[in-house]
Amino acid sequence: MKKQLLAAAMLAATGMMAQAATLGDGNLSISGFGTLGVAKTDTDDAKFARYNQAAGTGDSPRIGLDSNLGLQATYAFDERLSATVQVLTRKNTSQQFTTDLTWGFLKYKLNDETSVRLGRVVLPAFLISDYQNVGYANTMMRPPIEMYGQAPIENVDGGDVNWQHAFGDTNVTVQAFGGVSRGKLYIPTGAGSVAKHQSPVFGAAVTAEYGPFTARFAHARAKIEVNDLQPINALTDGLVATGVPAAIQLADELTLKGGKRMSFTEIGLTMDYKNIVLQAEYAQRRAHAPVYIPETNSGYLMAGYRFGKVLPYYTHAFYKGAGTSVSVPDLPAAHPLAPVFGAVRGLLVSPEQKSDLIGVRWDFAKSLALKVQIDHVQPKNKGGSLILPSGALTYNNSVNVYAAGIDFVF
Repeated sequence: MKKQLLAAAMLAATGMMAQAATLGDGNLSISGFGTLGVAKTDTDDAKFARYNQAAGTGDSPRIGLDSNLGLQATYAFDERLSATVQVLTRKNTSQQFTTDLTWGFLKYKLNDETSVRLGRVVLPAFLISDYQNVGYANTMMRPPIEMYGQAPIENVDGGDVNWQHAFGDTNVTVQAFGGVSRGKLYIPTGAGSVAKHQSPVFGAAVTAEYGPFTARFAHARAKIEVNDLQPINALTDGLVATGVPAAIQLADELTLKGGKRMSFTEIGLTMDYKNIVLQAEYAQRRAHAPVYIPETNSGYLMAGYRFGKVLPYYTHAFYKGAGTSVSVPDLPAAHPLAPVFGAVRGLLVSPEQKSDLIGVRWDFAKSLALKVQIDHVQPKNKGGSLILPSGALTYNNSVNVYAAGIDFVF
């Protein structure tokens, strides 16, 4: 039913927008954004990638890490009703560039403070969720993988309600959202594979803006369901096949078949005061049912200083394990399943990583910004967020990532 509602809303929106474009009545606005970037690392032993990217960057220059192109069209039917569609071309779970619908909704203003959107909206789990793919709107070349790799959900097919109100000099926005997220997940283990997820999700975000300061809190809960996660399915099928009750119970706790409930809680702060630019986020990922996905804490702090149109910056980012929701029974050393259970304990240990990066942004022309950035990535456990060679279980050497790009909006 939700798919039908989304399809109906999108067909209605795109049909009416196409008609408006033909009529040229002035209510249609079209804009776009993009990044033309190139990046390389100092090693080919492991690949660096953004979250959910299948094609990592190695020791030869490549354009796929940061390059993208987005187009957005909005049509205002009247003062209350409008439609927005946004598509984004980038490298994601495929080795090639692909184009996805990132926004697609009808918006209705109930009054000056409250609006409702129906269709596909971006999940507001992060400080910069709404514009994380718009390089020109961000100081750094890319959101820190240590933070933005901890939530696998990007869009929600459903809707949200937004309420805005000014309390004196402080503007407050409250956003409640709900729906179903559908998408693909890149699984980097082994030779790499892609799995589909379908996850009911709901939550809320609160943002307060006061002069140069912005504070934000967000909480999202999802029932993440992935039925074709081959590495885990192979493990759980093998455990079930033993017929041992403890192994069957362990398989039930590990699997994502049927859905497992998890939550993501984030707090973020920004300051752009005179020439000082600060941005920070901290988040916790937690499981509310036993599942193989580890619980994590993550965060970053960025600080920069603006010299005219040039803005150098430094960022420290991290993520680390915060425990597991799965209980692996203790077995005698002589038990045939003892080695398997021991391997499962190792599987449940979270990857960990920290990074230090320096960069500079130069707004050299209207709607154009040049960025140069160097990341020093230090995997602390299981190779962190790096894509490891087939069969590798861990990688503990640091990796330097060198990148440059031009961001633009139009």
